[in-house]
Amino acid sequence: MPTDMYKTQRYYHHKDFQKPSHFHAGNGVVTESKKRGSREIKIARKVLDVNDAMAQQNRDMFAEKGVFVINVMSSPGSGKTAILEKTLSHITHEVRSAVIVGDICTSNDADRLSGFGAPVVQINTDAFGGDCHLTAHVIKTAAGNFNLDEFDLLIVENLGNLVCPAEFDMGENLRVVVLSVTEGEDKPLKYPLMFRVCHAALLNKIDLLPHLDYDRETAVQNIRKVNPQMPIFEISARTEEGFDSWIEWLMQKLHG
Repeated sequence: MPTDMYKTQRYYHHKDFQKPSHFHAGNGVVTESKKRGSREIKIARKVLDVNDAMAQQNRDMFAEKGVFVINVMSSPGSGKTAILEKTLSHITHEVRSAVIVGDICTSNDADRLSGFGAPVVQINTDAFGGDCHLTAHVIKTAAGNFNLDEFDLLIVENLGNLVCPAEFDMGENLRVVVLSVTEGEDKPLKYPLMFRVCHAALLNKIDLLPHLDYDRETAVQNIRKVNPQMPIFEISARTEEGFDSWIEWLMQKLHG
């Protein structure tokens, strides 16, 4: 483990970018009630269009700087942070890495990751509404805390949520979803968009399988039903079982 420690920088989601009310953008329509009936307002599509435009600006910026960006998503408690701890310990000796961590409150995960040889910026969304996902403009502002010329890889640990983070492009190159064996085999079928838009799935905590009533084959089959071509890495962040294949694949994507 690298001995150099980085102090976590904290950034708060800015109120100027808050949407008027919380909604998920998937249906593209918000209905507003009026005294004389109701009308549909195309708010969600506008929000996504603005986000997509900013995401393309991010993508162009990262490409110009030669920075490869990964968006890591999952439900709370799946083991994202533990996976990233082990991933950083494997790669920071040869890959110049930085991390952005999103949470509603606390800097717990960012503080954990700051000891693995990469600078970390914390995004907290609680001060202005507690958004349950990260958006392109937030990533652009947070990335401004780094000198991107000094890095090859930027890892974004998104908020714990299997729904709305999948809907917002941030300008990333790669999307990874983490599913733990403690969550149930049906999650890919219940939250198909997340597994449809991701480029790889990490099935984590396989060291617990002897103690669980869990059908790993069914979980894998359910992922395949949603995204037949998705690579699936069965891993344990605790024991590092399966990590060699995950790291090898990640490095191929980074240098490909």
